[in-house]
Amino acid sequence: MGKYIEIGKLTGTHALKGELKMVYWCDDPDFLVGLDLFFLDEDGKENLIVERARFHKNFLIIKFKDVDDIDNAQKYINKVLYIDKEKITLNEGEYLQCDLIGLTVLDVDSNENYGEIFKITQTGANDVYYIKNNDGRERLIPAIKDVIKKVDLENNLMYIKPLNGLFDL
Repeated sequence: MGKYIEIGKLTGTHALKGELKMVYWCDDPDFLVGLDLFFLDEDGKENLIVERARFHKNFLIIKFKDVDDIDNAQKYINKVLYIDKEKITLNEGEYLQCDLIGLTVLDVDSNENYGEIFKITQTGANDVYYIKNNDGRERLIPAIKDVIKKVDLENNLMYIKPLNGLFDL
């Protein structure tokens, strides 16, 4: 995974003075208001400097430097924004979804290899991790404390304790 990660998408303008509405793709977006820079590509080559940002309804409203009217703002609609991963502060036991993709999932008791995480979806109550083994068999596991026992990003591993019947077919 690269240094820059997708954080949201600019979906429209807000008012007439160049503000843009962003749909954000994170559980806790409060830190976004404090960022001073967003990127328009995953390489970090083209950036937008933030003059101000605030929440309005379910959007982040952002005013970028040198984007001073609605006409100038229009060219950014439907652009995906990226941030520098290093600007995100996580508490112990918290992870970025992008860091979990590709982890090998092992049984915490037997060390059985269930496969690798290849997709994550959000259900509202909890995330669901999609795992695929070497034979192409897919399994789903809920991202809850009763199942996820340990995440070892350094060694690219996740240890789980499947609930009774979770993998029965």
